[in-house]
Amino acid sequence: KMLTTARFLLQSSNRLGVLAKPNTSLLRSMGTIAEGVEFDTIAREWRCKWSADGDKASLAAAQKLLSDTLPTLKSIDGVKGVQRIVCGGCLDFKVITSLDAAKWGDFESGGHGPETEFLEKLTAIDGIEEVETQTYTIMPM
Repeated sequence: KMLTTARFLLQSSNRLGVLAKPNTSLLRSMGTIAEGVEFDTIAREWRCKWSADGDKASLAAAQKLLSDTLPTLKSIDGVKGVQRIVCGGCLDFKVITSLDAAKWGDFESGGHGPETEFLEKLTAIDGIEEVETQTYTIMPM
């Protein structure tokens, strides 16, 4: 069972004896997963596989859906950026929305912004398969 990032951080900190009790202020500053593994950004990834059939029509449709959704994503409080990754070899289409860790709880409790609607529309595109999501921390090095 996947834990929310906040619960994971709190449980990890408690196992290390850092926190005597859960403390949500951990997400208001730089978080630490392990020694030397700090973060201040949490990302939500939406991903799928597209088909090269029909002159890559499913990829074009996925991009149009993203373009239509982008203003909503960028207007969410705490969003640092939105990135799109496309791999022509393995036919990946990925959207990564990065948020300030302090704003993550609101984003998560709100259903990850337009995620449900986006994924429903993405799944309905002919040639799109393996629609998935993932949450992780992300930091420039």
